[in-house]
Amino acid sequence: MKGYIYLTVSIIGEIFATTMLKMSEGFSILLPSIGVIFGYALSFYCLSLCLKTIPLSLAYAIWSGIGTALTALIGVVVWGEVITVLKVFGILMIIGGVVLLNSSKKIETAKEPSS
Repeated sequence: MKGYIYLTVSIIGEIFATTMLKMSEGFSILLPSIGVIFGYALSFYCLSLCLKTIPLSLAYAIWSGIGTALTALIGVVVWGEVITVLKVFGILMIIGGVVLLNSSKKIETAKEPSS
């Protein structure tokens, strides 16, 4: 459970950093530029902590998938980026992939012989 809390904080940090990256306008505005450094530092630190209990393949898939989907939604809501049926389908595929990865972990755990 603790690993998933770290993973959640890591995802929030990554989304924050990516949003600040857009706002920094090529690192030409100071406060958003500092936000990028802080957000990514927090994100990678918490990601490293979550890897103590969550397998790398699963953690990275969740981190990148949810981060990508939420960042795309922020782009639409905050900056008015165009949302198309293809983008929505892509986001749903990412979320579906994360769900499948989580499901496969539960199936593998159930198949392991008990000692």
